[in-house]
Amino acid sequence: MRATLTMLGPAFVASVAYVDPGNFATNVQGGARFGYALLWVVLMANLMAMLIQYLSAKLGIVTERSLPELCRELFPRWLSWGLWLQAELMAMATDIAEFLGAALGLNLLFGVPLFTAGLMTGAIAFGLLELQRRGFRNFELAITALLGIVFAGFFYETLKIGPSVHESLRGLIPGLSSTTELYLGVGIVGATVMPHVIYLHSALMKGRMHTRDDAERKRVLRFERIDVLIALGLAGLINLAMLAVAAKLFHTTGLSGVSTIQGAHAQLGRLVGGGAAIAFAVALLSSGASSSSVGTFAGQVVMAGFINVRIPILLRRAVTMTPALVILALGLNPTSALVLSQVVLSFGIPFALIPLVILTARRTVMGAHANHRLTSLLAYGVAAMITAMNVFLIAQQLMG
Repeated sequence: MRATLTMLGPAFVASVAYVDPGNFATNVQGGARFGYALLWVVLMANLMAMLIQYLSAKLGIVTERSLPELCRELFPRWLSWGLWLQAELMAMATDIAEFLGAALGLNLLFGVPLFTAGLMTGAIAFGLLELQRRGFRNFELAITALLGIVFAGFFYETLKIGPSVHESLRGLIPGLSSTTELYLGVGIVGATVMPHVIYLHSALMKGRMHTRDDAERKRVLRFERIDVLIALGLAGLINLAMLAVAAKLFHTTGLSGVSTIQGAHAQLGRLVGGGAAIAFAVALLSSGASSSSVGTFAGQVVMAGFINVRIPILLRRAVTMTPALVILALGLNPTSALVLSQVVLSFGIPFALIPLVILTARRTVMGAHANHRLTSLLAYGVAAMITAMNVFLIAQQLMG
């Protein structure tokens, strides 16, 4: 039991990205506009996430290298640099969502003006990153505690509001009826399966527990499967609850026009009470603060791995928070920016996932722990499905 608890942690850090403020935006919009109809997308995205994150963790355990490092070592230089550039663009989109979410949480809880809340969010992120500098275990525990707050918030919301079990089960049946549903569906996938944590998870496992032979690696991999199942299962429950609560509270009461996080918070307070609204805002703040720190850490892994360049992580945090501060300063709609950022992230998934599958399938890289043929086929199927959704979305937007 103690060994299991010692190994738990990396997947919880990765799972924070699966319940970041982008999920709040896409789930609220999806539930308000289409009721329970997109629950199947949330479930599918989380099942895909479990496979992807386990492959990333396996790569780090077996090779003691991160995915970006292996791309630099084994792929042509031009490809490695190209992957780095697109990864940095994805990191910017990620940071916008996470930073805006935490700022919105402070604004909703304490009435802090959004730009000032953005500066306060930066200070919170700096504090969490300082924990990471002092040791990975302290950082993991802090991030896991914040994830627990998000879970507690939506557990309370679910009990308080009571989404329909029958409608929720119907919502798990796949189907899309409009381009708008597809747009939000792609956004939900982008908000759930996030490119930067595909890179990060391998780095979190690198050198965490040195293994001397395949038998020890097999044992560590078994513990990591438990870590991934618990952490990603928890994240999946939060996302399902988030969308189902929005469906029950907004769609079924004729409030399908609720499209912003601020609007959802206000309606929660009006329809359910102040406690529900506070729980929502606290969960949003915890989600934004934790995922913003994780995103910055992932950005450092990406740069160091792909191009072997390191900059102080606090400097990186200061640079990457700038686009989000600009959005807040200009007074743009933060929820719309959140949803758009998640759609952008979905386009970056194949660029992280395909190299991961290629490398984990190679016996020259993974030895006895190379993917089984079925595992590789499933992973390639995930990449193909996401790519097809993106292409179809572009075509629909052009024709529309």
